[in-house]
Amino acid sequence: MRRPNGIAGFAGALLLAAAPLAAQDYPAHDIRSLCNYAPGSGADIIVRFYSDRLSKLSGKPVIVENRVGANGALATDALAKSKPDGHTILITPASSTIASAPYLFKNLPFDTERDFAAVTTIASLSFVIMVDAARPISSIDELVAHLKGRPNNGFYGTTNNTGVIAAELFKTKVGLTTTYVPYKQNAQALTDLLLGQVDFLTFDATWAASQAKGGKIKILAATATKRSVALPEVPTLTELGYGGNDVSPWWGVVVAAGTPKPVVDKLAAWFNQITAAEDTKQFLANAAFDPFPGSPEQMQALLKSDAVRWKRYVELAKIQPQ
Repeated sequence: MRRPNGIAGFAGALLLAAAPLAAQDYPAHDIRSLCNYAPGSGADIIVRFYSDRLSKLSGKPVIVENRVGANGALATDALAKSKPDGHTILITPASSTIASAPYLFKNLPFDTERDFAAVTTIASLSFVIMVDAARPISSIDELVAHLKGRPNNGFYGTTNNTGVIAAELFKTKVGLTTTYVPYKQNAQALTDLLLGQVDFLTFDATWAASQAKGGKIKILAATATKRSVALPEVPTLTELGYGGNDVSPWWGVVVAAGTPKPVVDKLAAWFNQITAAEDTKQFLANAAFDPFPGSPEQMQALLKSDAVRWKRYVELAKIQPQ
């Protein structure tokens, strides 16, 4: 009877020994960094910045792979089906692509509660409402008046879940029936805005700020409850009397469920080191982000609490799952 116990004990010792080795030997090769959105988008900018810094810390190439479509769900699904060894990561607006996803889609190919392991939060930002700079619309009041004069209150566009929620909550507050036009690419949404095919866009402040600097669009309001440090001149919907909801998504890093805890902790330490760096703080400020470091445990708790918050937002906005 001792022999099986001895074998079991030996196997257990091997498992215990494997845990620290997983972190010690990680990464063993290139890291694939998935991006939910298109090259050149605000999401792509932050993914590439962090991926470049991660490559320097890890000593291995970190290759960005854009998986565009289904409001970010394609890349999220690719992560869920990846090998749980930390060599595939997703740097993502997790409050949108994971926490709120079950309430926006009827048939997700992944389980947001079981298929992912939280690594750490990295940054938060606001979304904004933007219009064509050539149009005689310079305030939210003027936009509302314009929309109310359009058949069926016109059209709006966005490429992601948060943009839909921000716009639908705004519509509900004002009493509009503006039609949602989904886009896969930021560039196409902008083109249609400038052609007059849509009346406004709801996008992350990162991408919107870069377009505003080029003179193509006007940013009318932010969807967070407080003004962005990077866009101090842009009022919030709450300030203007159109708010009451804080639509300010946050970014984090996730890996496939089952990734060894030592690997998760190692990644978390690296990402928090990147976020704490002065050049990162400057990058985030320029891109309209605020630093938001954390831990695996804090991010996991935030995913759970945000699932409740975003469920309420989806219900308030009367969004029907697609």
